[in-house]
Amino acid sequence: MVLKVRDKDAPISREGIIFRVYGYDHPPHACICDVEYAPETIYRAVEPKAVRTGLPLKYYKFYSDEGLRFVQEKYPQYQFFYEPLQRQLVGIKEEQIVELNKPDQKLKEILEQEPKDNLMRTLKNVLELIFNHSKLKPSDFGVFGSLLHGFYNLNYSDLDYVIYGGSKVEELVEVLGDFYKARDGVLKNEFDFFDERTERKNWRFENYSLREYEWYERRKCIYAVYDSKELGRRVKVEFEPVRAWNEIRNEYHPETRITRIGWIKAKAIILDDRESYFMPAIYPIEVLELIEGREIDNIERIITYVEEYKMQVKKGEEVLVEGTLEKVETPKKTFHQITLTHIPDKRYYRQVLKIAK
Repeated sequence: MVLKVRDKDAPISREGIIFRVYGYDHPPHACICDVEYAPETIYRAVEPKAVRTGLPLKYYKFYSDEGLRFVQEKYPQYQFFYEPLQRQLVGIKEEQIVELNKPDQKLKEILEQEPKDNLMRTLKNVLELIFNHSKLKPSDFGVFGSLLHGFYNLNYSDLDYVIYGGSKVEELVEVLGDFYKARDGVLKNEFDFFDERTERKNWRFENYSLREYEWYERRKCIYAVYDSKELGRRVKVEFEPVRAWNEIRNEYHPETRITRIGWIKAKAIILDDRESYFMPAIYPIEVLELIEGREIDNIERIITYVEEYKMQVKKGEEVLVEGTLEKVETPKKTFHQITLTHIPDKRYYRQVLKIAK
């Protein structure tokens, strides 16, 4: 049997470390993961905002690469050798999983019960708004983050939903766009309330301005704000696209090799955007102009593991891209791709994907 997981599923180790499955290209009996939370028995965070209560034990959320470093230093058994990259990645093997929380199953449980508090009432109200204005149904959604694990906070927790399937994402974006256009709409685009001055101190991208970021994030439409009468506050609402089971093509093969060639900057045209909804986001391209880097003929796609560049550009748009040129050798073909990913140096903030001026 192959371990059946997909992006945003949450395996838990015997120590109580909560992982989050990343993407879809996994070996048969393990999964690549981010590290989301750890219990107070093995970890304490200094940041007050990191604490999660509501369960018998306190949990602490990891930010940035804290979770990856925690596992690498303290629990190296939660790494495995990933053949295509020829290096160790953080993740969990099937035999190490003591519990597997799934966003769709958790939402089903929540909706079958009477709301136990005002956050749960708000969660249901937001979904009912969407159901009443579309053909979407409860099975198209899930919940992740603190909602998935039951340690949310009534005073500050957001609503983090999963939306399953490309066509469902498109329908959701359309209905959310209609809400945003309505003057008295109860769902607003989160980026109507964007405060550039507050965000500026943490902004480090070199080729992507905060003003550009605001424009692109607003256009994605999956980040909303709901004025909750039950909670007496505005609640951020996020809809994260995840592939439906019939859309998943696991590209993992032990004989595949992905090799870094060098840095590249180019202009390209986007040939399709339907795989840009998911993580990693994939954009088939035709290169129009090489600005920096090695001349290569068969660059087939952009693939981004950088969250900011998901759903970033659309079919037919001419784009500027800067990142790592990689050679991909599979048992069936060889091609090149431009990859935007987590680089442990300043080049991370040079990476960009945006419409070319």
